[in-house]
Formats: sequence, C-alpha cells, structure tokens
Amino acid sequence: MKKNHLRNIAIISHVDHGKTTLLNAMLKQTGIFHSNRVVEDRVMDSMDLEKERGITIMAKNTAVNYNGVKINIVDTPGHADFGGEVERSLNMVDGAILLVDASEGPLPQTRFVLKKALARHLPIILVINKIDRSDARIEEVINETYDLFIDLGAEENQIEFPILYTNAKTGVGHKKLGDENTDLQPLLQTIIEYIPPPEGDDEDIPRFLVTNLDYDSYVGQIAVGRLQSGRLEMNKNYSLCTRDKITPGVKFTALYTFFGLTKEQVSTVESGDIIALSGVENVTIGDTISSLSDPQSLPRLLVDEPTVSMMFYVNDSPFAGKEGKFLTSRHLLERLEREALRNVAIKIKKLERTDAFEVCGRGELQMAVLIETMRREGYELMVSRPQVITRQQNGKTYEPVERLFLDIPEEFVGKITEKLSIRKGRMESLINKGSGRVSMEFLIPSRGLIGFRSQFLTDTKGGGVMNSLLEDYASWAGSIPQRLTGVLVADRSGRVTAYASYAMEDRGEMIVEIGTEVYAGMIVGERNRSSDLNVNIVKEKKLTNMRASTSDATIILRPPRVLSLDQAIEFIAEDELVEVTPKSVRLRKMELDATKRLQKSRKEE
Repeated sequence: MKKNHLRNIAIISHVDHGKTTLLNAMLKQTGIFHSNRVVEDRVMDSMDLEKERGITIMAKNTAVNYNGVKINIVDTPGHADFGGEVERSLNMVDGAILLVDASEGPLPQTRFVLKKALARHLPIILVINKIDRSDARIEEVINETYDLFIDLGAEENQIEFPILYTNAKTGVGHKKLGDENTDLQPLLQTIIEYIPPPEGDDEDIPRFLVTNLDYDSYVGQIAVGRLQSGRLEMNKNYSLCTRDKITPGVKFTALYTFFGLTKEQVSTVESGDIIALSGVENVTIGDTISSLSDPQSLPRLLVDEPTVSMMFYVNDSPFAGKEGKFLTSRHLLERLEREALRNVAIKIKKLERTDAFEVCGRGELQMAVLIETMRREGYELMVSRPQVITRQQNGKTYEPVERLFLDIPEEFVGKITEKLSIRKGRMESLINKGSGRVSMEFLIPSRGLIGFRSQFLTDTKGGGVMNSLLEDYASWAGSIPQRLTGVLVADRSGRVTAYASYAMEDRGEMIVEIGTEVYAGMIVGERNRSSDLNVNIVKEKKLTNMRASTSDATIILRPPRVLSLDQAIEFIAEDELVEVTPKSVRLRKMELDATKRLQKSRKEE
C-alpha cells in the first residue's frame, strides 16, 4: 500500500557544502516559521558544539508540508567520523538529496556518504549548491559527480538522477540554469515526483525499528525511527524485541510525529511515517517494537566497526576535583554507557583495573567531540593518545589503512611527501591543476595520521586541505615515528613565572601561559630536542636592594602556543595523558614522579 501523502528523504553531502543552510530555507518557505520570526542561521544545528565548529554532528529529523504532502527530512553529518549517524539515518528514508558545492565538486566525504546511500539502493536527487560563487564550475562538477556514481558501481536507474541548481543562502532553486524562478519550489516538486512514497500496510502487524535515541527531561528517553508496518496507538500494549529477549506489556507515555522543529503529540501513528515515542524502558538502537500477541523483530542495524580506541581514566592529578562535578569511575562509566546507547559507532570495554575504560570509535574528531561534550557537562577525566584497532587473521596482524586526499599549494609538495613517506604513506596520484595548487592521494596506515593534522597545517602555512577515508585493512606496516620532539616537564608545583619562562626561550616553546597553576609532572612546553627535560618553571627572581641599569629592563616573551583539546590529543606521546576538566585542558606525564620516570626509561633501554 503506497502512502502518497508521505515522503521520507535524507540530505547528504561533504562537510560545509550547505546541507543545513538549504534545510533552513526549506523550513522558511513552507511556512514553518511565522513571517515576523527571526530565524538564526543553521537552525537545525542545535548543539553548542555544532554551532561553534560549523558542522553537523548528530542526525536531526524535521518535516515540512508541501501541496498536501508531508516530507520527512533527515539532516545528516557530512564527516566520516560520524558515519554511524549517516548509516542509521539512511535506514529511515526512501531517497536522498546529494548536495555538491558548485566550485569544490564531490569531495572525499561526498564519496563516503554517497557510497552508503547507493548501497541501500536509494534514488538520488543531485543538487548543485552555491551557484553564485565566482569560481563556480558547474559543468565540470556534474561530470565529476557522474564519474563518482560510476566509480561507486551505481545502478542504471540511480545514475539517471534529476539535477537542480540552488543558492541555499538566498533560498533559490532552478531546474535549468538562468530560469526566472525565485524560490525552492522546483526542489520540493522534484522530491514529490522523483522520490517514491513509502509503502506500508496499516492493518499489518506493527513493526517499529528504533534508529535513534533522544532524551527529554519531562518524558525521559525518546525512541526515534520509522514505522515499517501496522499502526501504533496510545493505551495499548506492545512487545519490545531486543537482541536477547522479547519483553511483553510495553506501553507508551507519548507518541509523536515531526513537524518543523518540533514533535507533535498524537494518539495514533501510521506505517511509513518517521515517528518518536516515549515510555519504553531500556530501549536501545536496533530494537524493534511489535505487537503483543505476535511480535516480529526487524533485522538489527549494522554499522561499520570502530577503528580507533582511547583510554579514559579517572582524574588522579593533584588538581583533581577542583573544577568538575563528576569525578568517580562510576560517574565516568555511566556517562560512557549512556553515550554508547545513543551512538552505535561507539563501544565501551571494561578493563581489569576499575579506574580506566577503553572507548572505541570512528576517529579522533568523534572522540574529541565526546570528550568536549562530557567536559561541558561537568566531568573530569584523563585520556590517552588514540590507538588504532588491529585485527588478527591467520596469525598475522592487520591494521586500518586510510585513503588520504590533500589539496595543497605546489611549493609544499616536497615537504609534505617527505613527512608522509616517513609515516609509511604511499602516493597514489598527483594532479597539478595549473592554478598553483596540487591534488594528491595517498594510502597510509591510520596510525600515520594520528597527530599529523596540526603538523600538516603548520607545514602548509594554513593553506592545505586534508581529508581521509577508511580504505581497508592491510598487514602491519612496521613502526611509525610519532612526535620527534621531547617536552618540558614541570618539576614542582606553583605558578608559572615570566622570569622562568624567559629562561626557557632557547629550550623550546611554552604551551602554558604565565600565571598558570602547574604541578610536578605537568607538561609546560615542547622541547627543541628529542628528549624530555625537567624544568623549574615557577622560579622567581630574587629580590635585591642593589640596582643596575639593566635589571629592570622589560622582558619580551614569545606568546605561548596554547593547545585546544583536539590539538592536545594529537600532540601527546604514548607515556602522556590529557587531563580534561570543565575549565582546563592540561597535558601531563602518566608517571608524575621524575625519579620513577627515569628508572622506567632505563629499564626499557
């Protein structure tokens, strides 16, 4: 039974190609907002971190009405680290809008999200966005997109996609370039004509697959997903089908459908619609809610395996407990398990020691976002350097290998190639565009990319663009040198002084500001040699009643290179940790005692 009054669609694209901006314009033009309402940019990016970073992290649901048809729209992340969100979102829809920048064309993450959509046999609408750019090259971008479809093995019907041209900022779409249209009606019309309506029999056994989880302080946990068949009603009993068992007698406290930016409470929902419900305890992603008398579960969601792991420790530094609210291993484990419930791409492993947990995920960015979120919620913790997750096959060790895409000014080609070859990178292609920039492709073990991004930006003087995608698993590539420099380590607690910092000018670069409280074992700078150095960074100038003409000369210090959380995670070595609190990001040695560190290094030698 076709539901002609419904359409379910996802918007997919590379990071920063304008998905959320386009969705904003669609919401405005379909009357979701009152005419006098001031609407912020990228209104769907509701998390603080999304607003700050300008990227979508969590998939969001919304719906608009156009000519009597309800269009459910899922805004998906464009970054491969949040691929778990994309995979779940595509499970709920019958088609996708592929958004491509009119100048940049299809980029690595475009390839990633499109591959997921084609694997689910979804029909695609191609939207060329930002057509107002002065460097737009629309024809070439369309040809590049066709090449990408063929390269990814798209089916014949998937390659015959409609093409629209938009300027999401001004909310204008065209079926043909240069036509007189002034709104997004052509896009909305194409969705209704080209995306098939969902199929569902309201009289069949109800089957609802939980694809996402939300939380509301009033009603508790909310399960989001698509009702594949049957109806769900309030005040009726259903069954919850989990991985291990079937729990009968489940009742809802509320049923919702989506409209605009809100969830509307209803008493019954029909098949084919994307809905939300609350009141079901211990529900997790992948569970099915079905009938009480004849429960039938749907296939569980499958997502790609994690490739990176990090150790999360209880904070045991001398400053522990001064800035955070949640400090204990119980707090930490509860929060991590809550994250694993909401995010299927993250896995938590308990260890023999009770004060540490191994967290596995898709990449450094996903981990950094999780740590930053916890920090803002009042958690204190310590994290280790990211490690790749290896596989054992026939007695051999295999590690993840990534395809690295670089776009850099041509004068830096030699320097970057040399750095990547040391990290076991193998060049696959090099294209000089003749515009002063070069496109390069490398295959490199994931280990080789840990800590490379900040070095890459420094080497290209901020002019390089870097993207990577998981390619495959390959045999262990041998040892890869990581950070080549040592660190300056505080040998006592106190406040950093200008006098002591000035004495360190020729020893390396400071990463803490003057006046910062430090403790013994805390890292205060990057040394300009390969070994570590213990320093007295709290030393004060001795006062004297003798005066010389030069003694009070003004000291001019180089400003310290204060590291962000992402940079700190990239910077640390194997024997170092990042201490994260709501107010501070500190770097420290795992072993704070200098004598014990020395003894350990001698044993290893």
